[in-house]
Amino acid sequence: IVNEILRLNEDPNVQGLALDLPESLYSSKVLNAVKPEKDVDGLSDANLGRLVRGDSYDCLVPPAVCAVMELLEDLGGKTVLLVGAGGAVGAALQCMLQREGAATLSCQWKAPQLQAKLHHADVVVVGSTKPDDVPVSWIKPGTTIISCSCDLLSEKHNYDQQNHHAAENAVGSLAVAMRMQNMVKNTERWVQSQQQRKWDLRCLKLQPLSPVPSDIEISRAQSPKAVDVLAKEIGLLTDEIEIYGQTKAKVRLSLLERLKDQPDGKYVLVAGITPTPLGEGKSTVTIGLVQALTAHLNINSFACLRQPSQGPTFGVKGGAAGGGYAQVIPMEEFNLHLTGDIHAITAANNLLAAAIDARILHENTQSDKALYNRLVPVVNGVRGFSAIQLARLRKLGINKTDPGTLTEEEISKFVRLDIDPSTITWQRVVDTNDRFLRKITVGQANTEKGFVRQAQFDIAVASEIMAILALTTSLQDMKERLGKMVVANDKKGEPVTAEDMGVTGALAVLMKDAIKPTLMQTLEGTPVFVHAGPFANIAHGNSSVLADKIALKLVGEKGFVVTEAGFGADIGMEKFFNIKCRASGLVPSVVVLVATVRALKMHGGGPNVTAGAPLKKEYTEENLQLVADGCCNLQKQIQITQLFGVPVVVALNVFKTDSPAEVDLVCKIAKQSGAFDAVPCNHWSAGGRGAVKLAQAVEKAANQKNSFKYLYSLELPIVEKIRIIAQKVYGAQDIELSPVAQSQVDCYTRQGFGNLPICMAKTHLSLSHQPERKGVPTGFILPISDVRASIGAGFIYPLVGTMSTMPGLPTRPCFYDIDLDPNTEQVKGLF
Repeated sequence: IVNEILRLNEDPNVQGLALDLPESLYSSKVLNAVKPEKDVDGLSDANLGRLVRGDSYDCLVPPAVCAVMELLEDLGGKTVLLVGAGGAVGAALQCMLQREGAATLSCQWKAPQLQAKLHHADVVVVGSTKPDDVPVSWIKPGTTIISCSCDLLSEKHNYDQQNHHAAENAVGSLAVAMRMQNMVKNTERWVQSQQQRKWDLRCLKLQPLSPVPSDIEISRAQSPKAVDVLAKEIGLLTDEIEIYGQTKAKVRLSLLERLKDQPDGKYVLVAGITPTPLGEGKSTVTIGLVQALTAHLNINSFACLRQPSQGPTFGVKGGAAGGGYAQVIPMEEFNLHLTGDIHAITAANNLLAAAIDARILHENTQSDKALYNRLVPVVNGVRGFSAIQLARLRKLGINKTDPGTLTEEEISKFVRLDIDPSTITWQRVVDTNDRFLRKITVGQANTEKGFVRQAQFDIAVASEIMAILALTTSLQDMKERLGKMVVANDKKGEPVTAEDMGVTGALAVLMKDAIKPTLMQTLEGTPVFVHAGPFANIAHGNSSVLADKIALKLVGEKGFVVTEAGFGADIGMEKFFNIKCRASGLVPSVVVLVATVRALKMHGGGPNVTAGAPLKKEYTEENLQLVADGCCNLQKQIQITQLFGVPVVVALNVFKTDSPAEVDLVCKIAKQSGAFDAVPCNHWSAGGRGAVKLAQAVEKAANQKNSFKYLYSLELPIVEKIRIIAQKVYGAQDIELSPVAQSQVDCYTRQGFGNLPICMAKTHLSLSHQPERKGVPTGFILPISDVRASIGAGFIYPLVGTMSTMPGLPTRPCFYDIDLDPNTEQVKGLF
């Protein structure tokens, strides 16, 4: 019985359980096996506790008890005796009777004072069969007798109907009706639980120290809430989360169906000016903003962040969990592996890469007949096509399902992909900065029979599968996108897809858990989704559409979802609007543009900023002229935002070396340049409290008129779309395509891929293609060295100049400082 109850507890299609068992089986073990929220009979300890505490909304009263109370009226001042009514029903009866003002006594049939108690009682409630040795004469005339024995409909009692008011079968019949009423109430509660409701969020208190400790010290000083508690606080149901340890959980996509009629909250994008190599704190601003909104202004808000790549974590930049008193915790979990999404992408990507080379080898070394016999083998005496092979046959125009009926010509068309090795665009990936994998040779072993070719590795987060994960809207959509990925051309110049390779289903299996966003929390206990993580200078650089969509439902109509775009507004924000918003159909409410005095001084002509090297005195001493000169970059990024018709709020991320005059100057210039507002922020040192003014400015800006529009029409030719981005966003005079790039553009146009948005792969360190050109370069010609296509993700990506898709390690990488304490298992040196 317990096993069956536990099975039904976990069945999302069962909203309630009613138990009809012999009285001997109503044990505590059985009753407490039922989930409290499914306990229609109200007999579990949890429901009884709520009843005793007076939480009438949260509990269901046992049907027999409801029936007794329905039959009794005006109990004030009366004495009610419960005889033989023990266990859950007896406890519930006592509670309900006392609540109605009755003096309640309880005893068993064998009690020595039974006769005296029966004689003084105004009402006798019988919980079990009366023994023959207890005469009815012990009960005084006029006493109301009610039987609520478990076997409600069949048990007979021999009471004197003339001298007593007896209610026997009435209790049984009424209890059945009351149980039905409980079922209705339980179902109503279930329906209400499916709707978005006000958060009951317990925020965590911060006690900022000065000087500010390291990020990892701050993270460890805060005790995060258990992730299942956080999930419940924000309205997630038990069956909508999959818990990974104590502090992170995957959220199932079924939530989108449950809340499909719930209005979305406001959608805020955090972008930035052209950064220094140190980064200017977009993640920190994102987290500080949501901490301010939720923990200090009591407004539902969600941060949606990208998962950091192992490449920069062990390379130069470090992680992406924010910093100071505005970060995601635990930061070690955030920055190392998380829930394994990047590993899943790496596995899926490299499975497809292995399949391509293996297929070329097998086609080059086998006849059509041998290939066919191996691709469609006889299994247990039966030969049949797999589902994906039948799809390929339909694509080829072969409407046959019996392998024995194909002609030799049809067999040849089916088994030969005829991949042209020189056109393979699908690269292997690894999530490590490894410059020596930028160009490799594969196939050198004797077993590969001389089929050697040049290839390369990309960083894992630059994989098209990562881009698909970030842009997909459902599991079905992801499968379709994976199938559409073009990996090469055949020898006739036609595209070869992952679907042609027969690997789509396997890729989807590897990605089935990665598609679910990961729930974590900020230092102040507010919710965060961490999902996807493509580089913005290589791919489109935004977190996932699914995380944003789920968060927008959870925050409610008056809430805010704050998501982040990579690097400067010229890269991450432009791609967010032109690629991600097209895929999601979501319309942004506000752009928060992050700036720092440090970066503005660099753009004003300050000395180079190098990761790992001390800052020059220009950056640590007041210099208003450098700041004023560098504000040209801020002004340009504000203008880029205005191209899309979205209000912009400038968030000046304040460092301790910034002077008040420098801060005031930046805010003044930003507002004069068209920003809705410009606010200095101290969230790094003060947590959400230091970003309250920013939160208030964002709330006001979100109520402004929004005339969002895309930068270009998809119907324009590929080259024209590239030119619009180069001229209007980067400030280029024109573009120049290499012969290779022009050839690829012509090929993609001929293949029918010309109507896709553009994803520029460009340095993040300058508006131009030259990292050393700071401020606002003009008059330059933007060189397009190559053009590639991510057909599954749904964009064309031109490579600008010498842009690499595999970063390298510096002379002294971050891993020199990272260590593990073997006794405590604590990570050391991770920032």
